[in-house]
Amino acid sequence: MVRTVVFDVGETLIDESRIWLRWAERLGVPPLTFLGVLGGCAALDLSHREAFELLRPGLDFQAEAARWAQDDPDGLRTGFDADDLYPDVRPALAALREAGFDVVVAGNQPPEARAALEAMDLPASAIRTSDEWGVQKPEPEFFVKVAELSGVAPEEIAYVGDRLDNDVLPAADAGMMPVLLRRGPWGYLHARRPEAARTTVIDSLAELPAVLAG
Repeated sequence: MVRTVVFDVGETLIDESRIWLRWAERLGVPPLTFLGVLGGCAALDLSHREAFELLRPGLDFQAEAARWAQDDPDGLRTGFDADDLYPDVRPALAALREAGFDVVVAGNQPPEARAALEAMDLPASAIRTSDEWGVQKPEPEFFVKVAELSGVAPEEIAYVGDRLDNDVLPAADAGMMPVLLRRGPWGYLHARRPEAARTTVIDSLAELPAVLAG
């Protein structure tokens, strides 16, 4: 029986559209071009960082992000705020809490993401990022940390994410219930793959209470 529901962040809770559009503007690339190349990376199982290399060969990503921070210290840049939450997030998390599930957020994010998420006052008992743990998905140690944070056995945890490779299949290998959310470029592409049969595929977080009760 699932007792704790753990959520990925990007394209699970957070719509990353504004982040990618800001990057396109920063690099002087047409939005459609940037998003199209990013989608190609998703389809080819390439890191999203490959999109930057394809569009700006030799770009030092970290150095560019640092320059951006100097140019626009008060802007969101690569961050997010409550305006980027998908509309189904708050009601779904609240419904899960009302149904008796513990709700946790844990994903591959920089340290500042935790503060941004905590400022949203989401109905979650804990929020953690990969940077503060020092380990990233899909490493098995990440899911060990998830279980330790949740305080329950892996088989009592459902992990919800938008990617097979990074999120739900590693969670399944760790003994957790994998839930693939068909959202964002990776979610739509991965839901069509044969490996998705190992998971429960949903189209909205609003489906979760009924899925988990079932």
